[in-house]
Amino acid sequence: MSPSNENRFSLLLKHKRCMAACILISMSPFQYGIDFGLIGGLQAMVGFLKVFGYSDPSTPIGYNISSEVQQLISSLMTLGACVGSISAGPIGAQIGRRHALWAACVLCAVSDAIMLGTTNVGALYVGRLLIGIANGWFMTFSQLYLNEVAPAELRGLTLGFFQWWCSIGSLVGTIVDNYTAPIDGRASYMIPLALIYIVPVILAIGMIFVPESPRWLVSKGKIEEARASLLWLRSEGDKVEAELTQIKDAAKLEAETTKGVTFWDMFRNPIDRRRTLLSVMAVSVQGASGAMFMLIYGTYFFAMADVGQPFQNSCILSGVGCIAITLSFFLITRVGRRPLIIIGIFMSGVCQLAVAAVYQHAPGTVSTGKAIVGLSVVYIIFYNGCISAYAWLLGGEIPSQRLRSMTLGLSACVGFILGWLAAFTAPYFINPENLNWGPKYGYIWFPSCAVTAIALYIWLPETKDRSLEELDEMFAARVPAWRFKDYVCHGITLDAEGHAHIEKAGEGSGEETPDEKGSVEYIERAGNKA
Repeated sequence: MSPSNENRFSLLLKHKRCMAACILISMSPFQYGIDFGLIGGLQAMVGFLKVFGYSDPSTPIGYNISSEVQQLISSLMTLGACVGSISAGPIGAQIGRRHALWAACVLCAVSDAIMLGTTNVGALYVGRLLIGIANGWFMTFSQLYLNEVAPAELRGLTLGFFQWWCSIGSLVGTIVDNYTAPIDGRASYMIPLALIYIVPVILAIGMIFVPESPRWLVSKGKIEEARASLLWLRSEGDKVEAELTQIKDAAKLEAETTKGVTFWDMFRNPIDRRRTLLSVMAVSVQGASGAMFMLIYGTYFFAMADVGQPFQNSCILSGVGCIAITLSFFLITRVGRRPLIIIGIFMSGVCQLAVAAVYQHAPGTVSTGKAIVGLSVVYIIFYNGCISAYAWLLGGEIPSQRLRSMTLGLSACVGFILGWLAAFTAPYFINPENLNWGPKYGYIWFPSCAVTAIALYIWLPETKDRSLEELDEMFAARVPAWRFKDYVCHGITLDAEGHAHIEKAGEGSGEETPDEKGSVEYIERAGNKA
């Protein structure tokens, strides 16, 4: 059962140090958000277009940028993020979550220095690729840390902070772009780019004072360090040993089932294969929603469609997005992940279909412009409030501990590839020198959203208020997706020989399910084989 409001507030107070650490680490996606906010505005900024674009009196702003350059400066970041996320598995397994985030801070600073110091488009591409790798590490390792240290009842809230920071980054980027766009010369885009240094410096210093993930420490056999980490993170010291024992048992179970983890272990047996595919599907919802088009090209899209004030419209979207993600904090701990993300993806598709239909009916009119801005606001409410944070949350909750960094890295990689695909192809549809579809681009995304909503309804389980160890048990028991919400966990135990068992339902709860016998036999066989 979900805790009451009073109990949840007391949980926040009891775990104040843990929440402080989570808020710090959750600042990582600020970099991802501010990049989208900044780069979208730069492509509609005269000072930037004078250096990397060309004069074009036929456009509303007098300048344009070739679709090839537009594709590369936008898509190379998501391609780099894909490289960063797929490398997260081996990196995270070896050096841990904090050291990986420190590496991301250093790489982010280097890449920003390249972008600030060049007027050569080739060097700009290098900077975009490197900052993408840093963003891939920021997004993946912060997710891992938050999933592994937050109490089960507060995990949804901490991942809400994760996306809130991403939205704040996007808002800051669009606001700064709005105020620097009128500046003539390179300062118009160099000032926004300089903002990229702020959060990595805060993170690099702040992480000195927070502990490493206790689950990662246990996986490396550092039990005393894991105990010290839990004592710092948890206010109730008397419960630390019980939680540490649970973590050790789960780690031992995972070690028994598979030794010497490789990439193919994510697909080797039906349980891990299911968890891997579900994690990939959850994170991919962001790409399937078409959000990359609006996040990356929103300002340029408004400018070329001649819809009001493009920079102000982007600020409005980012501001509404921040409000939506803040309000969703009150829903995620009550409603759950599954209904929110299904409603969000379906309504995102409906909004994009409406934008396309309205524009096709009466392009270029004042009323159509207002309608497009209004529908875009509704779209961002559903995307930010129901999808953006919780797609990542589910992608990090669902994998097993021994495969979490590898699985989340794969999931993030697939998600970034979908984002790269949207970023790479969007200019062909919206740039006046190509197809010039403008808002009709929404026709592409409605079927994508509809199909994704159906797939989520069929296969996605509810993970709200479940500890990572409870999820391990439910997946081991092969619980169907529709039964996750009300399933009663009975515990995974280890016998004297180290073999894992799920306690029979009849012994603990008076109920018995047809799944459990098979799942116990599966775990025992896997353990004996190991």
